[in-house]
Parts: sequence; C-alpha cells; structure tokens
Amino acid sequence: MINEIKADASARMKKSLEALSTAFAKIRTGRAHPSLLDDVKVNYYGSEVQLSQAANISTEDGRTLAVIPWEKHMVPEIEKAILKSDLGLNPSTTGDVVRIPLPPLTEETRKGFTKQARQEAESARVAVRNIRRDANNDLKGLLKDKEISEDEEHKAQDDIQKLTDKYISEIDKVLQDKEKDLMEI
Repeated sequence: MINEIKADASARMKKSLEALSTAFAKIRTGRAHPSLLDDVKVNYYGSEVQLSQAANISTEDGRTLAVIPWEKHMVPEIEKAILKSDLGLNPSTTGDVVRIPLPPLTEETRKGFTKQARQEAESARVAVRNIRRDANNDLKGLLKDKEISEDEEHKAQDDIQKLTDKYISEIDKVLQDKEKDLMEI
C-alpha cells in the first residue's frame, strides 16, 4: 500500500513538472521556435486541427518561423489562424510560404514574461505540495485503519517529503533556466 501511494505521488508530481514545461514553451523568449505555434488551430476541411497537422513549421533563422502548408489553398486560413491567436504575431505571405518574424523583446516584455514564468512555477510548486498533502492523508488513513504502524507511516512521510523536495528543486531549476533565456538579449 505504501509503495503504491509513493508511486502515485511520484507520477503525479512528474506530470506537474511536464505541465510546467508545456506552459514555459508557450512563453516567448525572443527566439523562433516551432513550439510557439503548438496551440494555433486552423480550419482544415471544416474541422479545427493543430497547425502542425496542416503544415510544416520550421525556423528560418533565430527570429523567423516559416510555415509551409501541405496544400496551397490553406495559406490564407493559416495566416488568419495565426492572426487570431493571442500570440501577437504578424505573418507575411510570399507565394506558398507564411513567414512569421518575431519582434525582439523589449525590457518591459521580458520582465512581464519573467513574472508570468514565476507564476507558472509557483502554480507547479503548489500542485506538488497538494500531491504531498494527499499522499500524507492517505498514509494517515492507513494508520487509522491499523493497516500500517506509526513507524512505517513516519518513514513513508519522510520519503514523500524527499520526493517533494526533489520535484520542487527541479521546478526551481527549470524556472532559473527559463528566466536566463528570457533575460538573454
């Protein structure tokens, strides 16, 4: 039972860390990266699909993304979808290639993105702590039902605390890397 609780807590904490990485991928750093367009949906034959399923997305240089649709008639749809997204990007079309220049980040936007990154990291920390609380409550339930001894509960809580500390330090490291990326000119 104790090992199941620990395994569940570990898996859930790992998911929190993955969710943080996904959230960080959406925060622009000033460099072009295809993952910036992951959430852009385009109308493809009457259904909404991710842009990456209707076109090839690549980086031309450090500040420009190139979107090459699988079908030429999709160019205006893709352009419209990028403009509608809340990314604040202005695509320009030449033939069948949609180019998206990324404007350099100002000091003010860098600080805003850093603040957003810190908020995302704090949300991930809170999620990890909530998982710890749930696991400890499960252990207390086992103790109350006399399925484990107090010593086993205490050792398991220590293990869960070590797990929590490990994931929080990983969150802090990921945040530090993202802040360094954002403040890099």
